[in-house]
Amino acid sequence: MTMKKRIMAICLAVGLAMTALPVFSAGATAAEMNETVVAGERSARAIPSGAYNINLNVNGRSVLGGRVFNLGGITYVPIFAFADWLGRFTYSYNSTTATARVSGENLEITAHAGDLYIIANDRYFYTSREVIQYGGEIYVPILPMTKALNSKVEWRDSINGFYVSSGDTRRLKSGSQVYNADQVYWLARIISAEAKGEPMQGKIAVGNVILNRVRSSAFPNTIYGVIFDKRYGIQFAPVSNGTIYQTPTVDSIIAAKICLEGYSLSSEVLYFVNPQKAPNSWISRTRPYAFTVGNHSFYK
Repeated sequence: MTMKKRIMAICLAVGLAMTALPVFSAGATAAEMNETVVAGERSARAIPSGAYNINLNVNGRSVLGGRVFNLGGITYVPIFAFADWLGRFTYSYNSTTATARVSGENLEITAHAGDLYIIANDRYFYTSREVIQYGGEIYVPILPMTKALNSKVEWRDSINGFYVSSGDTRRLKSGSQVYNADQVYWLARIISAEAKGEPMQGKIAVGNVILNRVRSSAFPNTIYGVIFDKRYGIQFAPVSNGTIYQTPTVDSIIAAKICLEGYSLSSEVLYFVNPQKAPNSWISRTRPYAFTVGNHSFYK
């Protein structure tokens, strides 16, 4: 082979090799580079048993194909990969907990496998289903995650899936700016006193009853006023037995903050009762039944 032909062959081989490499723009983000690099792998990614894939569009671009799935009626996204499309994050991770921080901004999001909430700037966003660990990643429900990222989300249809547009992550207020300390103080105490041994949903439901009464013209218009209302006799046993003054559990404080974020199992429930302790309560005899969580039945 002549020298000229050898040079041409080498140039051709190099050219073919270069076409197989991803090409990035000068300002490519980590999310864009990762999306390109794993594009050939995504179709082979496994998802949890019983789940199915959901399409996701972020800021006009289809992303994370094969990595977004619906499980038990809830759409999950990988926390780090999803956050990368909505900000410039740094991360820390151990076997069960993932924390994402916006570089140079006041936003920190933490998710712990098994929890029913994610934390953003000391605010608690209810996930309704557990945060899960799968394939070496922490997955979180998309709706509370977009709230934590101060972003907008819209469900289009079963074909197009979710459309997300980024917001200003610097504008997510902190817990100290959102929660009134006095409201958290009393709401956490009544939740703890009434539902200390109940699941998180049961704690939230008790908090919903208190806040629904605050909004009702038939009851006082403050949390403290509702708890200590004596117009028709003492409304809550912890007021009479003194357990209202006990230090609330951590989960009860979290449940109070979740309620104050606006999450509600029902905007109509105004009463609850433990049917085992009060099998013939006037509440169960006269009020419309709504649902039962743990040991408490709730009524409108």
